[in-house]
Amino acid sequence: MQAETPRSGRKALLIITGVVAGLLFIFVGLAVVPRVLAHYFWPIERWYRSAPVQPIDFPHPSHVQVGGIDCLFCHRTVAKEAMAGIPPVEQCMFCHKIVAKEQPRIQMLASFAERGEPIQWMRVHRLPDHVHFVHEAHITYFTRKDGVLPSQVCSTCHGDVGNMQRVQQVRSLRMGDCVDCHRQNGAPTDCFVCHY
Repeated sequence: MQAETPRSGRKALLIITGVVAGLLFIFVGLAVVPRVLAHYFWPIERWYRSAPVQPIDFPHPSHVQVGGIDCLFCHRTVAKEAMAGIPPVEQCMFCHKIVAKEQPRIQMLASFAERGEPIQWMRVHRLPDHVHFVHEAHITYFTRKDGVLPSQVCSTCHGDVGNMQRVQQVRSLRMGDCVDCHRQNGAPTDCFVCHY
C-alpha cells in the first residue's frame, strides 16, 4: 500500500473544507434570506408569525358568538386610552365563578385568581418601538364617521377575532398599510402623527 503524499492530503482537506463551507453557506442562506425578505414582504412574514400559544387556551368564538360579548367588554380601555388592555383575572372570574367552572381551562384561570397572579398572555400584534399607535383615536374616529360599532372597527386591523380559535396577526400593520388606510379615510399622514 502506497503512503499518502502531502499534496494529496492537502487536496482532500481543501475539498472537505469547501464542502463544509458550501453546506454552511447554504444552511445560513436558507435560514437568513427568507427572514430578511419577510421584513419587506408580509406574505413571507406571515409564514414565520404563527399564532402564539397562550398560557390558557382562550376561545374567542365561544365568548363572541355564543356569549354575544363585545370587544369592549373585555378590552375596556380601547375607547379611552392608547392601549386596548387585557382584562385582569378578576374580570374573567366575575363570570367564571358560575359559568363553565368545571372546564379545565376555567380551573386554570381560577388557580391564577386564587394565587393573585396575572396571566402572562403572549403578545400577538406587534408594531416597531418607534411607532406610536393610539387605539382610542381610531375607535373614536370610525365610530363618529360611520356610526359603526367599535367591534367592527377592531376587525379592520385585527381581523375576525370572534371566529379565531387562536388569535393571530392578519394584517402587516406596516407603514404602507397604515398610510394607505389614513389616506383612504382622510386621516393625517404627517410623520409625527405616528412617529415620535
